[in-house]
Amino acid sequence: MKNIKYIISALGCSALLLTSCMKEFQPQGSVVTGQQATGTSSAFQDFINALTTPLSGLGSYRGDPTSYPYDFGISSFFLTRDLFGQDIIPVNEGWFSTWYEAAYQGPNYAYSQMPLSCYYSWIKSCNDVIGMAGEDPDVSLYDGLGQAYAMRALFYMDIAQMYAPQTYRANPDAPSCTYISEKTTAEESTHNPRKTNREIFELIIEDLDNAEQYIAGYKRSDITTPDISVVYGLKARAYLIMGDWANAEKYAKQAQQGYSMMTAAQYTSKDDGFNTPNGAWMFATRFNSQDPCILLNDADSSWGSWMIYEITDVSGCGYACNYGYPMNIDRHLYETIPSTDIRRNVFVDFALNDLSKDDCIEALKAYSDYPETVYYTGVESGYSGGVGGIPLKFRAAGGVAGHNNQYIGFCVWIPLMRVEEMMLIEAEAAGMQNEGRGIQLLTAFAQQRDPSYVYGTHNEAYGNSSTPAFQNECWWQRRVELWGEGFATFDIKRLEKGIIRNYENTNHVDMYRWNTTTTPQWMTIVYCQTESNYNFDLVNNPTPIAPDGNTEPPYVW
Repeated sequence: MKNIKYIISALGCSALLLTSCMKEFQPQGSVVTGQQATGTSSAFQDFINALTTPLSGLGSYRGDPTSYPYDFGISSFFLTRDLFGQDIIPVNEGWFSTWYEAAYQGPNYAYSQMPLSCYYSWIKSCNDVIGMAGEDPDVSLYDGLGQAYAMRALFYMDIAQMYAPQTYRANPDAPSCTYISEKTTAEESTHNPRKTNREIFELIIEDLDNAEQYIAGYKRSDITTPDISVVYGLKARAYLIMGDWANAEKYAKQAQQGYSMMTAAQYTSKDDGFNTPNGAWMFATRFNSQDPCILLNDADSSWGSWMIYEITDVSGCGYACNYGYPMNIDRHLYETIPSTDIRRNVFVDFALNDLSKDDCIEALKAYSDYPETVYYTGVESGYSGGVGGIPLKFRAAGGVAGHNNQYIGFCVWIPLMRVEEMMLIEAEAAGMQNEGRGIQLLTAFAQQRDPSYVYGTHNEAYGNSSTPAFQNECWWQRRVELWGEGFATFDIKRLEKGIIRNYENTNHVDMYRWNTTTTPQWMTIVYCQTESNYNFDLVNNPTPIAPDGNTEPPYVW
């Protein structure tokens, strides 16, 4: 809603202190047992459904999506994480700016509580199912139990990367995150030191081994629940983070079975681009018409409000398309995408900023069936920075009806895992064992997106200069292929990269044009103070400190 978009700036975030928030946070050691959940025959299935249904549409942090328009489930963390870096830019100060600006990230702010509350509540749902199944589960419980182990591994893998100040490969014994299992009691949670990188990933792999055992025969009805391919994909992710190249390659290859890479037409579709599953999507979540995030707050507390740019002014809603808050692509990254690469076509060319209104709208027809709407977003919505860099990767659902009605248009699917990610993991892992083999796999992948691709053209080495040129090339492909899907910051941390926001013709926001040669401290989040107040053995991360003004001189590519 337009009238609340400046609340964070106006309040200076003082209203977001933690004092009352943690009253809603359930004791992390509380576990529902089988005896507690036998009131109905469908009890166990209800708990299984709770593993994935809260991932979109509910308002995971406060349970009220009208309070915080950045609180709409797991896809909201794609943005909160990746805005720490350089590839996504909140071009107008608003609800998501705090992560881009590295502001209000200390332990006394709700921003620090949000990942804790959301992820550990999701983990608790997994623990409930695992606890209900018991030590010797009946075969009828295998499918649900396998899903619970897989989802718990996914959640811990995310927060392990969010909280760890050092990467697994740099220091396996560095602190990572706290761990709560189905057996952890409330008393134990008050003396719960953080696991090391090595310890948490041992537990993640153990969960995935269990998931592989129990979920092997599961035939899902749709891709909102994990099956064996997703378990293999999660193993590939984990082993990539650990630098276990052989296993990363093995499981990435296994995960691909039965899937096919998105075609150019699918990737750039003006109708169902990245709003509807296809043969490349392995795992996904969905916003539904009855979700609170859609029904309330004019559907502005949803992924679509921030990432869909073609909702016409008939509805007048959407932070990105109507209120002046687009999330644009970094100009330098865009300009490194060759014109022969089909992925360039889902981002509006910066050259259109130099055209007259009529000529710009005409040129926008190559990108959108709603060019006037895209023009309004870039020039007249309150942003006025131009259409260049606007992403049109994520399209509205429902055709014409959806473009004229956000309650339809924002009811989209969001990919949580695609086969393209597995192909890139396989290529990187293979190349870290045998560079020639990796180059072959990477080239074969890249030429599906750009027939003119020649290996060696995208290996910029800013940041960690010790990263092999081959790995830099893989990183570039991941940045472009997976843009907006929640991997950018994780890759920066994994590869120990810096960020570059200040360069000639940059489109980054003034005063936040920061360049670093190492991974920024603000990419490692802190535990909220209430957690440390009740967990006496918790040693927190340092409070992030934002740079003071633009980095000078600008970086020269």
